[in-house]
Amino acid sequence: SGAGKSTIGREVYRQWKQYESNTVLVDGDEIRSLFKQDNAKSSYTTEGRRLNAERIVEICKWLDSQDINVVCCILCIFPDILKANRKQFKNYLEVYIAAPYDILRARDSKGLYMAAEKGEQNHVVGIDIPFPEPVSPDLVLDSSGKSGDFATLADETLKLINHNDKK
Repeated sequence: SGAGKSTIGREVYRQWKQYESNTVLVDGDEIRSLFKQDNAKSSYTTEGRRLNAERIVEICKWLDSQDINVVCCILCIFPDILKANRKQFKNYLEVYIAAPYDILRARDSKGLYMAAEKGEQNHVVGIDIPFPEPVSPDLVLDSSGKSGDFATLADETLKLINHNDKK
């Protein structure tokens, strides 16, 4: 939470949609809300997170089968899902948006990290749920601010998408 996945993803979607109308945005938090899985504490356990990730994969596969470009914003803590994505999607690109903990905590708009540090919140990735960094992302973006603002990071992602489309 707080790395900038949704913010960068929305900008990638906005720009990509201008020249590829068959583009949609799938955001992990919005999918949780859509399936009414955003308020139950069990939704944020490792098992609940896997269920959400699996739902999102199925939604993205369905869209991909219709030749729809998908910008998917999700915190995925399951290396097996990321690995499988490379085989199941036509033109899969994995972008890892990295930020150090102090930046994440400073951006803590949901209050998750502060509550977890006080012992008031469980099931927080990076606190009591391990975050395995992706093994082989196609692009790593540093969202700490050192590499530019979110619009600049979105531009880097679009360059990768456009380069990959030409292959």
